[in-house]
Amino acid sequence: MTAATFEAEVLQRSTQVPVVVDLGSARSPQSVALTRQLGQLAVEANGAWIHARVDVDTNPQIAQAFGVQAIPTVVAVAAGQPLADFQGSQPDDQLRNWLEAIAQATAGKLTGPPGAAGAEDEPEVEDPRLVAAEEALEDGDFDTAIAAYQAIVDAEPANTEAQAALRQVKFLARVQNVDADAVERADATPSDVAAQIEAADVELSQQDPEAAFARLIAGIKRTAGDERNLLRTRLLELFELFDAADPAVVAARRKLASALY
Repeated sequence: MTAATFEAEVLQRSTQVPVVVDLGSARSPQSVALTRQLGQLAVEANGAWIHARVDVDTNPQIAQAFGVQAIPTVVAVAAGQPLADFQGSQPDDQLRNWLEAIAQATAGKLTGPPGAAGAEDEPEVEDPRLVAAEEALEDGDFDTAIAAYQAIVDAEPANTEAQAALRQVKFLARVQNVDADAVERADATPSDVAAQIEAADVELSQQDPEAAFARLIAGIKRTAGDERNLLRTRLLELFELFDAADPAVVAARRKLASALY
């Protein structure tokens, strides 16, 4: 699931049945194991609740919306509102008990699974090209995922979902090549533009966009010419990973304008 499909797959669907949002990362073995566990339980539930997986690496805005502090995090959503959550892995019996509590709390309050009397029609079938790209991403195959999303964008330049996913995957692929000392190194060498750019990527990947934006804006204030253009270009690229109305982006754009003029 991506930010572009969040409303349909979580908010709208949760008016029918609870949606269990599974926020994790393909880089986390704990996340992968919990996703498999929830997937099996969802099959057993036969539509009584929906399992929605979110990769926080490629969808940081969803993670921020849920206030995710650690992965994996699981949030039950009903009638468009968070109902209950937990972090980390859970024994199978405890997870079943948690799901049963969700079912009891929502009994008679939702419209029921699609196909039941009064229920809305099922959402449209997801684009198989997007499914293939997401599967490649889940497998950690960034090159294949990038190629798949790029092919969709090339064929359909107006496909905003593929455009957003392509930007997110390119960022994720790039940040995999940055070492863990990037922030410390950048702090020690503020005049090193390449180091500042790498450190901003790391800070964003750690769910701290304000720090990433502030770092690049500070660099823009210190530099001129090609170096300033490099920093500004990267900052604008990071902005595109978020909704334009995101408060952090709005605030950073104002600071960027002040830094430039």
